[in-house]
Amino acid sequence: MNHNEIESKWQGVWNADGINTFNPEADGEKRYVLEMLPYPSGAKLHMGHWYNYGVADSYARYLRMNGYNVFQPMGFDAFGLPAENYAIKTGVHPKASTDANIATMERQLRDMGTMVDWSHEFRTCAPDYYKWTQWLFLQLYKNGLAYQKKAPVNFCPSCQTVIANEQVVDGKCERCKTEVVRKEMTQWFFKITDYAEKLLQGIDALDWPEKTKIMQRNWIGKSVGGEVVFDLCVPKGDIKSVTVFTTRADTLFGVSYVVLAPEHPYVSELVSPEQKAAVQAYVAAAAKQSEIERTSTSKDKTGVFLGCYCLNPVNGEKVPLYVADYCLSTYGTGAVMGVAAHDTRDYAFAVKNGMPVKRVIKGENGNDDLPFTDYGIMINSGKFDGMSSAQGKLAVLDALAETGHGGRKINYRMRDWSVSRQRYWGAPIPIIYCEHCGAVPVPEKDLPVTLPQDVNFTPDGKSPLTKCKEFIETVCPICGKPARRESDTLDTFVCSSWYYLRYPDAHNDKAAFDKNTVNKMLPVDCYVGGAEHACTHLLYSRFITKVLHDLGYLDFDEPFTRLVHQGVILGPDGYRMSKTRGNVISADPLIEKYGSDALRLYLMFGFDYVEGGPWSDGGIASCAKFMDRIERLVVEVKDENVDPAPAALDYELNYCIKQVAEDLPAFRFNTAVARLMELVNAMYKYRADGDYKPAYLKHALIALVKLMAPLAPHFCEELNQLLGGTRSVFLEKYPVCDESKLVRATTEYAVQVNSKIRCKIVLPQGLERDRAAELALGNADVTAALGGATPKKVIVIPERLINILI
Repeated sequence: MNHNEIESKWQGVWNADGINTFNPEADGEKRYVLEMLPYPSGAKLHMGHWYNYGVADSYARYLRMNGYNVFQPMGFDAFGLPAENYAIKTGVHPKASTDANIATMERQLRDMGTMVDWSHEFRTCAPDYYKWTQWLFLQLYKNGLAYQKKAPVNFCPSCQTVIANEQVVDGKCERCKTEVVRKEMTQWFFKITDYAEKLLQGIDALDWPEKTKIMQRNWIGKSVGGEVVFDLCVPKGDIKSVTVFTTRADTLFGVSYVVLAPEHPYVSELVSPEQKAAVQAYVAAAAKQSEIERTSTSKDKTGVFLGCYCLNPVNGEKVPLYVADYCLSTYGTGAVMGVAAHDTRDYAFAVKNGMPVKRVIKGENGNDDLPFTDYGIMINSGKFDGMSSAQGKLAVLDALAETGHGGRKINYRMRDWSVSRQRYWGAPIPIIYCEHCGAVPVPEKDLPVTLPQDVNFTPDGKSPLTKCKEFIETVCPICGKPARRESDTLDTFVCSSWYYLRYPDAHNDKAAFDKNTVNKMLPVDCYVGGAEHACTHLLYSRFITKVLHDLGYLDFDEPFTRLVHQGVILGPDGYRMSKTRGNVISADPLIEKYGSDALRLYLMFGFDYVEGGPWSDGGIASCAKFMDRIERLVVEVKDENVDPAPAALDYELNYCIKQVAEDLPAFRFNTAVARLMELVNAMYKYRADGDYKPAYLKHALIALVKLMAPLAPHFCEELNQLLGGTRSVFLEKYPVCDESKLVRATTEYAVQVNSKIRCKIVLPQGLERDRAAELALGNADVTAALGGATPKKVIVIPERLINILI
């Protein structure tokens, strides 16, 4: 079979007949199957794309053949830094390179043979899409969830832009791996922290990988504790106290010191003249480190005395104030208390700086070693002596609340989402600045704020749009006086945070989506994509969905009911594929040689889908041979009549149907293909038997082709036609197991003598071990195999094996 010709033929048939066009009114329960939309940063799809889109498409096709009305769209996440950096390097405008890459990727996705309904396609860089991204921004702004402030932010020196906390990995830019620095800049933020508790509570009900759910829980980082107010011994102007957040108020009587983050606004106000030079040098050095570096458990904990003191509110003790880089301004109040006796870090810091160590918790297990960190019984704590830590920390906080020195408080590790980017290739932020009216949102009727084409986008740390006079200069929509536009663009994650809502109503020019349509189609039933997006795209999408739900646009508040992560296809050397390693495997030559179905089949058979693994050239060749074996059988019997298969073959067929129907919904594609291979082996075994009849085999082959159709769509369309099918195999029903055919009267046992197989015998099914051993020893073939030896022991594995030890 010429696979390239067959694939072209059937893709043409699908297009001509509209086989892949989604009809929302068609029969069958709706299933929205979605893969994370690709970013066209490269000219071609790589093997990772194939592993995601090709294999997930097989799942969608399986659902369709089982009677579901499946919606599977595709679009392109087309804004962002890679296209802009490519433009800077080559001089090719990012729109031109992006459009060219999309055209190539569209062709490849079609060649892949997916059942994507291309009539719902969009690209996020098109004005008819980002108009609604800007609309989304305005909804958040109008409801107090989008705001602007000057704050310490993560700045990538290479990308020349701010990036969100979630996009910093091990202190480096997630995209280019450059060390991130902290800068004070005025930025736009989305107030995702307002939804921290809702995001946390919603995780439990999701059908998501547990690892991803844990990552989101940890990123949100809920801490139940309280705030404690330490009055300054000598107030400095308007500053009379320092507030710390703690989860261990039960240790408050043992405070040795209080530290402020280097970015804390009080540092410059509270430092004494004698300590000013040392503190300024320390703050400058801390600014050059990432938060990851500053909080590393292996890093020596350093700090500088501010030259002032505060008072412990529970006992009036004088406590020194320090600045220390392990304290972060982005967590809690930017100030923490040090309890040397009950925290390893605090103990090391106190000893290093000559501060006292005071025990106020005695371990319930009698452990008195310092530092002691477990919960226990409070001691040296005044009226709280004898309380458990759990009781005491609440009692202490409540007592502080009575005196105005603190109280209970819940804190979250997650910070607000920074969405400003100082780059060109992104959706313009729809804000206008007027000297008279301040920051003014662009009226919705004036959207989109269109990105200009003729722009000098060489990065210099400021938005390239500042250099475009035609874009920047405008008039205030309120007073009509000269004004200027916001020059930053939106993080590309904003575009992808809501795209799944656009697909069902992709060409609506009156709204981002029709409420009735979206509420009928969503949430997404099965979402497939990489685990690396756990705390970025997947978290942002949940946030935006919850906001739109609360604003009355959606009836649901979670975007993706089920989530599946695909693994990573490594190079043949076992390392992640990369051009620098020279281990990248291109799909196009393999498709030319073996066909896209063989590649798809190998990606399913050669790897556990959620684990991935190293590539093997021999694997795809083996899958191509497997397909050839099936084709030979089909060609041999295609002109025969069809008769029900004999019992033995019918058992193998129905067993395969049962197992595959369990494997495919669970994304266990490797075992599903293995079942099909076992069935084909059984067919060849039957073909070699003396009672072989082609009509019986044809019956089994017709079912096999339908079983395999989601996994090798073009190949099975052709085989279905050869076997007499008169319409697309994907308009047929998926085979259903006949449980009655799985009941067998007899079972074939392999018989071993001293663990070596000598013969096979057939015995009645369901025998007790002793009876099976008795019948085996009376069998003529077994007697011959023993050669007169006396059995010492007979081991029976029911329905499978008998091992006779002599």
